[in-house]
This record gives sequence, C-alpha cells and structure tokens, in this order.
Amino acid sequence: MEVNEEVSDAYVNKPPLPRQYAESLLVMEEGRGCRISDRAGREYLDMGAGIAVNSLGYGRSDLAEIAAEQMRKLIHVSNLFTTGPAVELAEKIISAGPPRGSKLEFEAVHFGNSGAEANETALKYARLYSNCKRGDGHHRLLAFSGGFHGRTMGALSLTENPQYRLPFGPLIPGVTILPLNDEQALRDTLDESFAAVIIEPIQGEGGLHKPDKNFARALNSLCRQYDVLLIADEIQSGLGRCGELYASSLLGLEPDIITLAKPLAAGLPLSAVLIPSRVNRLLKPGFHATTFGGGPLTTAIASAAWDLLTDPILMKEVSRKGLFLESLLKEGLWKLGIPGEIRGIGMLRGLRLRGGKYDSSWCSKVLRKALDAGLIILKSGSNVLRLAPPLVISDDELAEGTRILFNTLKGTI
Repeated sequence: MEVNEEVSDAYVNKPPLPRQYAESLLVMEEGRGCRISDRAGREYLDMGAGIAVNSLGYGRSDLAEIAAEQMRKLIHVSNLFTTGPAVELAEKIISAGPPRGSKLEFEAVHFGNSGAEANETALKYARLYSNCKRGDGHHRLLAFSGGFHGRTMGALSLTENPQYRLPFGPLIPGVTILPLNDEQALRDTLDESFAAVIIEPIQGEGGLHKPDKNFARALNSLCRQYDVLLIADEIQSGLGRCGELYASSLLGLEPDIITLAKPLAAGLPLSAVLIPSRVNRLLKPGFHATTFGGGPLTTAIASAAWDLLTDPILMKEVSRKGLFLESLLKEGLWKLGIPGEIRGIGMLRGLRLRGGKYDSSWCSKVLRKALDAGLIILKSGSNVLRLAPPLVISDDELAEGTRILFNTLKGTI
C-alpha cells in the first residue's frame, strides 16, 4: 500500500501480525460519531462502519457507561450459568418475531462470538434436525454463487470464492453451490437429501446481489415441500441496515433459522442464532456450546444496542437515508458521464462502473485514493464499491462522503 509522506507516521510498518495483513497498516486511535482518527490526528469519514459493524457510530458515552457498570459487576461466567443481560437480550430477540410476512416463529437464541460461528451453529442444528427426521444420508447443504458465510471450514465450504477456498481444501463434502436466481437449477437440485439451504438476503461481500421475488418464493416453497431448513445469513444485512429488522422481510424470504452478528453488540464480538421450536426440542446438554458467547458484558451492550437499532424512528430514517444516498449516487454517476449501476437496499449500497477497466485492481486503487482523501469505503465482489455507513450518519455527511467519492473517481477514469 502506498503511503503519503505527510501521513506516514500514522502507519506501522511490518506489524507483528500474520502475513495475510498488509506490510503497512494504518493505526486508528479514536472515533466520534461517524468519524475516526488515526494516531497522527488525521480524521476520516467512515462509510464502511468497520465492515457494517459500527451501525451506531463511534464514541457512544451511553454504551460506554453500560459497559463500565457491567464490568464492575461481572464480565464472564462461562456457559455453565446464565446472566440477566443474556436472558434479557434473548427475550427481546424472540419477542421481535420473524421477518415481516413470515408465519414462522423462533423459540430460542444461541449466542456465539462471530458471524462464522453463528453460521457453523446453524449448519450443525440443520444437520441434527435432518438426521433426526430422515436419518443418515440427508445431510447435504446448498448455497449460492456470490455468497460469503465465513472463513471457518464449514462456512468456507459454502462460500464460492476460490480466493478464499483453494488454499484450504479439501473442504467439507456434501455441499452444492448453485447460481443465484436460477430457479430451474434450484428445482432440479433441491430435494429431501438436503439438510439446509443458506442464503444472504443481500450479498455483502459478493457484489450486493439479492434474490428476486420469484426465486425467493420458489425457495420458500421447495424448502417447505422437502422439510429442508432455510437459513438466512443476516450477518451484514440484518438489524436495521436495510430499513427493516431483517432484510428477509423486504425480499420475501421465510427463513427457519436466522444468523446475526456484526452490529449486534455495537462493536464487541457477539453473534446470535435464532431457532424454531422443532429444532430447539432436539437439542440436549452438550450438543453445542461456547465459552465466551453470550457473556454478560457483550449481551448488556447488545441489549441497549438492540433497543436503539430496532427503534421504528431509526428504521424509517434508514429507509429515507438509503433513498437519499441512492439519489446522490445517481447524480454523481450522471455528472461523471460513465455508465454504471447502483445496487443494494437501505444503507447497504454498491456502485459499479461498467467497462473492462473498472476491475478489482481499479476498485482497490479507488479505496486507497479515497482513504488519502479522508473517506473510508469498502469493496464488494471484484468490481463493486460498497458503502455501509453508520446508520446514524447525517444527510450532510452522506453528501460529503459521496462528494469525496466522486472526486476520487474523477482521478481514476
């Protein structure tokens, strides 16, 4: 990564980290609202939100006070016990119900530490259900092209990108990956030999593609027909980012299991797996567990964050701001004079310029130049610029961020 001389003192060269990290890393020190500053004091407008984690922004004194109070009382008890914050959070999640329009219900929540762990848990529960219902040989798993479900071995097996997969093969057997929105392929493949189908309502890492309504309808119907559990990976799309509690509501998906993580504990590691009664009644002590997941500190923070993220006023604002951001991107594209497309919903948006030169290396160049200009953005797939700002971002900050973005783009076309 090229480093400007005037900000080079904000970087650490050859950090004592595994080699998958860059040779030089920018050292961040402090954040307030939607802005974060490095150790040299330079400020950045963050429209990546720590990869869609910091939905409530940085430097929240309200959450810091809750954390401090809980740390003085109790930080960890293991899964041999439970605590008030964990029970309170689970009750809030269950009482919120399923995605809008779905008749399914959730009965219990399993807490973990990360999105990958949540997806691993969901896959284990699906295989348990299938084994108990149909016996051996009904364990296959189905995912879709462009999906990203994590970097642990099971989750990675359901992630198509060869860049992530190839160095670690062979992965777990019994996995099929189909093209997203190919209804005929879905009908030709899915049957009772499968335990689960996993899908992202919006592919955060895979180009911000989403299932169309007909495909979602067929997927719901086939899963019910063959009693195959449908898992909605809402790690990045859920918890209000798209203007609904779950993006599944907007796309007509009716999942049996939902996995959550990223913004759940406002930056602390916490995930949740929402399961129905027909799965919950099969679980026995020792079937699955976690040492740190659902501890009193993370769940105390998450309980407060849940109230903020599920506030109907915030949800309405996310929908409005998402449309405002879309209009800013459309206007910027028009002024740029280059064909492109805008993807995503709410505050999970992607911008793709059409043309062979606008490839992965070009996207990486834009990210570097935007950072030099004081803007943090992300990449999705090989050639989509991703915007996932804190949900509390103001209209003025959205306008500022898109202005920096398009000024950056002008210098790369």
